[in-house]
Amino acid sequence: MADAADFRRIALSLVGVAEYPHFDRRAFKARVTFATLAPDELSANIKFAPDEQALKCAVAPDAFAALDKAWGRRGWTRATLAALSEPELRTALEIAWRHGAAKAKKRPSRRSTWRASGRRSRRARSPDLIRAQPASRSPPIASSPPRRRARLETAL
Repeated sequence: MADAADFRRIALSLVGVAEYPHFDRRAFKARVTFATLAPDELSANIKFAPDEQALKCAVAPDAFAALDKAWGRRGWTRATLAALSEPELRTALEIAWRHGAAKAKKRPSRRSTWRASGRRSRRARSPDLIRAQPASRSPPIASSPPRRRARLETAL
């Protein structure tokens, strides 16, 4: 038989989880909120994937029930704490935490590393596409390479 103290202890033992107020409830959040504890501390709402929610509600209907309307369709499930053992509660919270935990960092795309290196695209470096800059921003003609200097002089 689990209670609110067990719920709070298990939820906060998961990596990166913080507790914060959410309306009249206490919410537990990693990257996103994955569980909330009711003010009466007898039940909690836990976020599962819809297929996990269907399985939990079918296997233990006295402990788990889908919430009404859109919240329930998105996987939010009411868990009656008194009907759950501590290992069952831990498993449910770990499942929800995995969905709400921080995502692994993706490798930077080739394009973003190209930009970060300070290089420009081939098109931007092509001498045929160089346009004259406004007078206040144009580079000094004397310091430009000879081929570019001729093009800049004709553009001015």
